[in-house]
Amino acid sequence: MALRSHLPCSPPRCFVSPKSPPDSLSPHCSFRAYSRSNFLNKTQSQTTTIKGKALKEKWKEYEEAVKEKNLARALQFLKSIGDDDALAVSDSSMGLVGGVERDWEVLDTCLNAEDMRLVGTAYAFLKGRGFLPNFGRCRNIVMEGPRDITPSVLKSSAGLEVSKLSPKKWGLSGTSNAVLVAFLGGVSFLLSQGIDIRPNLAAILGFAFLDSIFLGGCCLAQISSCWPPYRRRILVHEAGHLLTAYLMGCPIRGVILDPVVAVQMGIQGQAGTQFWDEKLENELAGGRLSSTAFDRYCMVLFAGIAAEALVYGEAEGGENDENLFRSICLLLQPPLTVAQMSNQARWAVLQSYNLLKWHSDAHKSAIKALESGGSLSIVIRSIEDALSLR
Repeated sequence: MALRSHLPCSPPRCFVSPKSPPDSLSPHCSFRAYSRSNFLNKTQSQTTTIKGKALKEKWKEYEEAVKEKNLARALQFLKSIGDDDALAVSDSSMGLVGGVERDWEVLDTCLNAEDMRLVGTAYAFLKGRGFLPNFGRCRNIVMEGPRDITPSVLKSSAGLEVSKLSPKKWGLSGTSNAVLVAFLGGVSFLLSQGIDIRPNLAAILGFAFLDSIFLGGCCLAQISSCWPPYRRRILVHEAGHLLTAYLMGCPIRGVILDPVVAVQMGIQGQAGTQFWDEKLENELAGGRLSSTAFDRYCMVLFAGIAAEALVYGEAEGGENDENLFRSICLLLQPPLTVAQMSNQARWAVLQSYNLLKWHSDAHKSAIKALESGGSLSIVIRSIEDALSLR
C-alpha cells in the first residue's frame, strides 16, 4: 500500500533515481523482481508435486507386478522408465515414490517365473544398473588350484575328513545310532511297565512310511524344521548354495525353506535353492559339456555341504545334492567312473569351502537375512552390503 500511494497515477515500474548510483534500483524494481521469483518458485514447487504424484501413480504398476510376482511385467516396467524416473523422488507429504529402492524388488518376482532365461535377464539388468557389482566376481575361480584331491590332500589343506562330509542317514551314522538305541530302550521300558504303545507306534511308523512314499518326507521335515538347531543348519546349508551361486554368476530363482512349498514346486528334499547356469544348459542342449561349466555346477551343488563343514565341522544334509551330481555325471560322454566322481566331489567341496571361507562375512549375512524371513532381494542386498565392506 505504501508503494502504490507513492505513485498514485503510474503503474509499478522500475526506474533509477537521479540521486542514486546508476546500479541501485528503486523499491518498485525490487518489488517486481521479488514477485517474479515467488511466482517461479511456486510454479516449480507445483511442477515437482505434480511430477511426484505422476511418478507415484506410475510406480503403482510396478508394485502390483511385484505383489503378483509377475517377473515379465515388472522387468518390462523397469526397462521402460527413464533414468530420471529410476531415481527416488522424495516429498514431505508423499514420502518415497520409487526408484533405486524399488529396483531390487524385481528379484522377489523370480520365484514364480517359469522361464529361467527371464530370471537371467533380471540379474543382467540389475547388474547393468550397478546394483549387483559382485554378481559373478568369482566366475573364473574354477580354473585355479590342483585337480587331484585325495582324502589326505583334503585333510591337510582344509582340515576336512571325507567321512564327515557324507550326508547322514537316520540310524546309520552320527548321533542317530544313539537316538535309535535310546528309543528302543524307552519302548522296552514302557512295555515292561505294562504300557503297550505298539499300536500307536505302528500308526506313527505307517504314517511316516506313507509320508516318505507319497510326500517325499514332507510332513516329517515340516515337524523337524520347528526344532531351532535343525532349522539353523538348513539355513547354513542353503545360504552356502545361494552365496556360491551368486559369486559364480548363476542367477538364483529363489530359496525354498518350507518343506510343503518345496514339494509343491517339485523340489526333492526339505529345502532347496534354485539356480540357473545358462552356459551349462546351452552346452547340455548341444550334446556337449565343457569342464568349466561342469566345475561351476559342481561347486554350487556341493556348496551346501561345504557350508555345513565350515560352520559345524561336518555335514548332515546334502543327500539330494549328491543324487543330482550322480545324475549329471551319467550325462557325460564318456560317463565318469566311481573314482573320478569321488575326486570331482572332493574337489568341488574344497573349492566351495575356500570360497565360503574367504567370504565368511557375506555367508553370515545371508544366514541372518534368511533367518529373519527376508525375501530374496533382501538376502542379495545383505550379501552386497557385506562384500562392500571388504
